[in-house]
Amino acid sequence: MTVDRETLQAGWNQTLGHLETARNHLAGLPDIDLSATLEFLEHNELELAFDCLAELGDDLDLPLSFWEHLDRAAREMRLYSDALHKPHLTAADLCRRHIAAASEQE
Repeated sequence: MTVDRETLQAGWNQTLGHLETARNHLAGLPDIDLSATLEFLEHNELELAFDCLAELGDDLDLPLSFWEHLDRAAREMRLYSDALHKPHLTAADLCRRHIAAASEQE
């Protein structure tokens, strides 16, 4: 199965949009340095940007929409299936935990 360049670019843009929306939740918060995340986004390192955002958000009381955007990005990048094969906690695992916790609170 081949995927054309336009389809790949559209998927990348969609994932990038989710990551940037999640990043906007952190913008302006005290003691949050988003420079590494921005650099990863600028260099098309979406998985590394995802990891940074999940780690930055892990200890913060962020709205569910932050985690929902990370969740969509993780699904689009297929990070959940990759996480099943890793013996350590991944950023995708953190995202799933926050989504589950927020769902229980509703």
